[in-house]
Order: sequence, then C-alpha cells, then structure tokens
Amino acid sequence: MAEVTANGQANGQAGQPQLMLQKIYVKDVSFEAPNAPQIFQEIAETDQQPQVQLNLGHKATALGGDLYEVILSLTLTCTVGERTAYLAEVQQAGLFGVAGFSEADHAGIIGSYCPNLLFPYARQVISSLVLEGGFPPFLLQPINFDALFAEQQRRTIGGDEAPTLNS
Repeated sequence: MAEVTANGQANGQAGQPQLMLQKIYVKDVSFEAPNAPQIFQEIAETDQQPQVQLNLGHKATALGGDLYEVILSLTLTCTVGERTAYLAEVQQAGLFGVAGFSEADHAGIIGSYCPNLLFPYARQVISSLVLEGGFPPFLLQPINFDALFAEQQRRTIGGDEAPTLNS
C-alpha cells in the first residue's frame, strides 16, 4: 500500500530541492511597422540589406511561498537604411516554484534555466509577428543563457574588465 504524507511529500522526498513550472504565458506583445506600406516597396527596389538588432532582458519577481514570475523580454528592430521596417516586442513570462536549492543554484535557475525555458515560446511569438506583419520569416538563433548568466555573475562579483589572454 502506498504511503501518503502531508504536503505531497512521500518516500523520503522531504527537503529535496524542487523546481516546478506552473504556467507559461505572454505578458505583453507589440508589433509596429511605422513605414508600411512604403517600406515593402523600398525593400524590393533597393540593394540595401535590412539590419536586425535584438535586445534581450529578463527579470524575476518573488511572489511569495517559493513562487517566482520570470519575464523574458525580446525586442527585435529591423531597419532599412535610416528607416524602421518593423519593431516586434514580446514579454514571455512563466511562473516557477523554486524551493530547497542553495543560493548559487537558486540564482542559476532564475537567471539561466528559466529564461532558457521561456525562449522558444518568445521566439515563436516574434516569428509569427514578423511573418504576419508582411515581412520575410525571421528565426532567432539559439541563445546561450548559461554564458550570459556567467558573464553577469562575473561582472557582479567585481571583475568589470574584459578578460585578457596571456601569451
């Protein structure tokens, strides 16, 4: 017969680190094509390659009871010459239960694991916005959130200078 205990902890799992994804959702989304429809003709008639810039950020908010909202923000700006072709923005969010981890592991989960989990959803939203806006498909390349988190930690600890190579 199975042993049932309070708080859903059975078979010696009390005190074990727990990470639970509770929900993934779009918190905010925006798409602008301020120079449409003229920009479509301009793209077709010129040899100028559109320039794309990605701005990426994330933030986490403690909601109490080991529950955190993590928001991954992506802003994609496409320009042709000096004119903006489109601007696509998404805030992809998730609710995560994080309990029982060391401080360093907890920071890594919130700063790297959670944004990494949210990224494919945000990438899909951006791709759909661009395509539905009448522009050629755009696929964001994978992002190494572990490396970004490690760089952020390095800067926080006090090593603001770029690493140097000794020959």
